[in-house]
Amino acid sequence: MIKIFKQGRRLLLRYTSKNPDATWIDAKLNNEGCVTICRIFSFNKEELVEDSLDDNNRTFVLGVLDGNFYKIDRDILELKYDLFLVKEMKICTKTFVAPRDISVFEKIDDLIDKPIVVGGDADGSIPISDFHALLKNFPNTTELTYYANARITRTLKDYLGSMSDAQQIFEKYLQKKQAISAESRGNNLNEYEYKKFEYVRDELLAMLIYPDAYNEKAWQTLIIKFLLLIFPKYVAVLENLHVKDFYSSPDKTKDRYIDLTLVDASGTIDIIEIKKPFNNCLLSKTKYRDNYTPRTELSGSVMQVEKYLFHLNKWGRPGELDIMKKRKDELPQNFEIKITNPKGMIILGRDCDFADDQKFDFEIIKRKYANIMDIMTYDDLLRRLNNMITMLLKNSQRDLA
Repeated sequence: MIKIFKQGRRLLLRYTSKNPDATWIDAKLNNEGCVTICRIFSFNKEELVEDSLDDNNRTFVLGVLDGNFYKIDRDILELKYDLFLVKEMKICTKTFVAPRDISVFEKIDDLIDKPIVVGGDADGSIPISDFHALLKNFPNTTELTYYANARITRTLKDYLGSMSDAQQIFEKYLQKKQAISAESRGNNLNEYEYKKFEYVRDELLAMLIYPDAYNEKAWQTLIIKFLLLIFPKYVAVLENLHVKDFYSSPDKTKDRYIDLTLVDASGTIDIIEIKKPFNNCLLSKTKYRDNYTPRTELSGSVMQVEKYLFHLNKWGRPGELDIMKKRKDELPQNFEIKITNPKGMIILGRDCDFADDQKFDFEIIKRKYANIMDIMTYDDLLRRLNNMITMLLKNSQRDLA
């Protein structure tokens, strides 16, 4: 068992052995020069506090106050850079250790390439409130078990052809359908249509429970399939579309690649950016001058799509010919591509827990870009599906009356 606490200018870690004594630590330090505690903390002899020795306990210096921050040597946590924790924040074992002895800061370190700073006013530092929210939302043991089961189920489904609940319900519905007589075709089509949207909604709801069961590519593939059902005007999806960039480098033209583009029935191209639904990726947690501002995930996605739209428009007719030549096998025969003021679509994040003022500010952000792109959350998508289902049911009931 470990306990992390502050003492003067030092941040200390005390280890209490479950065995009769903690002398195994001394043997490790003498023979190998270092010891690892809880598979996360690595200490050497110099970091051992000598006056804390007794049979069951060993205490180590985890960090030292440097200005307004506790500085923790990168080698202790096996990070790329030293870690800095503002002295005002509450620091305990859960600050460092997630369920199943997962290192919180090692996971963050894997995703960034700069020092981790928690608290303070420096650019790039993590606000204390956001860091505590991260710890609160870190997967617990039950969630990790569900996640593992979901990943296994998803993988086996790809190979064994097993179906989700939504698929089974939809399949049973189709099996019950009888041959459609000429006079009732319209009514049956309406009924089939709302069942289709119910299937998409239920599948999406199931995916949103454990989105981490999917990698980014698998998630995008499934969402695109749903979008083609929801927005039937699109007839083709072009992945990794090559586009010329004439502006980033003064000396030569750069090649850029758009992950996903949609082609409608008239040949017009639009761009779509699909992000997995990470928490807290849309608006800042705190207000700036009484306003919620876009977070990096949202503003970065908007900027990325704007640049792609810019490069597509500048490419013009040569771009249309290039796309038709290279992607003709993915398009209908004699199909003509048109780059005519392409628009963008971004799908990311959740807004189900937004307060009224957050919803208001987010709507303003969305409308700011409404002339060039449609910004949708996954909850937006669910609301659209529910509205479609409601209207189709109403029309179906009216036809039967």
